[in-house]
Amino acid sequence: MRIFVSAGEPSGDLHGSNLVRAMRRLAPKVECVGLGGPLMAQAGCRLLYPLCDLSVMGFVRVLANLHRFLGVFSLADRYFRHHRPDAVVLIDYPGLHWWLARRARFHGIPVFYFVPPQIWAWAEWRVEKMRRFVDHVLCSLPFEEKWYHDRGVPATYVGHPYFDAVRSRPLDTEFLSEQRRRGGRIIGLLPGSRFQEVSTNFPTLKRTAELLAEEFSDLRFLVACYKPEHRTCVLKKLKETRLPIEAHVGKTAEIIRLAEACAAVSGSVSLEMMHYGTPAVITYRVGSLMYALGKRLIKVNSITLVNLLAGKTLYPEYVSTGCNADQLAGHIRGWLKDPVERQRLVGELRRLHAQVGHPGACERAASHILDALTQKKQARRAA
Repeated sequence: MRIFVSAGEPSGDLHGSNLVRAMRRLAPKVECVGLGGPLMAQAGCRLLYPLCDLSVMGFVRVLANLHRFLGVFSLADRYFRHHRPDAVVLIDYPGLHWWLARRARFHGIPVFYFVPPQIWAWAEWRVEKMRRFVDHVLCSLPFEEKWYHDRGVPATYVGHPYFDAVRSRPLDTEFLSEQRRRGGRIIGLLPGSRFQEVSTNFPTLKRTAELLAEEFSDLRFLVACYKPEHRTCVLKKLKETRLPIEAHVGKTAEIIRLAEACAAVSGSVSLEMMHYGTPAVITYRVGSLMYALGKRLIKVNSITLVNLLAGKTLYPEYVSTGCNADQLAGHIRGWLKDPVERQRLVGELRRLHAQVGHPGACERAASHILDALTQKKQARRAA
């Protein structure tokens, strides 16, 4: 059995790697091939192209890389035509994945969408693409299954794969011990997993740290960088600063665990912060055009997964075209000054985690995909 798996950004690479491992545990002879990143390759997926290297956002940046996207699309289409995998599994990353789904359907290959894009929030009209090109949606949020069913799309809730990742990832105890020995209260700064996000949002996080440092002399700031080049970008922006601040690569979980509170760029990292019960305030800075489009298109009251799961605001969030450091610092200042209020929020985060933070999403998704393909083969033999 051969399964084509595609992921186009770091979080998708993480989920894809865990999905590949789960499929290979359940069916040791399964062959996984596709598009993704280094984690998927380490898990045993043969990459046709490192698609995660093209993790860009915004019309202008996509347009600048259009020739690369067209090349990847052509590569995948040729693979579908000549090698005909038993299934195509897409992980988030709308845009290119709609085109891959369309071509897979053209070639008669079943398509599964794992961790589907949040079209219920900002692009409901795209449900027609799901209905036409995707055989089954493997939902990561509880309310998605009914939402898709109501619109005629086969769907199954399997849970969010981020909880698989955070439970299986060991913490660096040496790093934790060293940071605790140094004393002081730690504030985590999480600038995102894409270079574009880091470059755009870190100045806001830096200003937030400056405002807090003016008031609290015992604070230290730890920046969680996803890649070495992100750390290089952060250090350039910290040149000549007097802040007690450090930037570390690959220590996101440890920094969240250590932090009294975090200021974070919006993304699935909010689920990791919920896992550790860490209070946080969320920011996302966009251009004027994207902001205006978002105001028109987004149909939900929150862009933060934790708030969507809770049905209310646990993590205050600010999407804007400018610096909102005053608001970010204000929330963190409140938690630092009022430990009772901070503990109340920690308690709410832990209760929500107990309700929704169940591991096993990748195992359930893998089982569903493999069972569906086995049943399809049995039906063909019977016919």
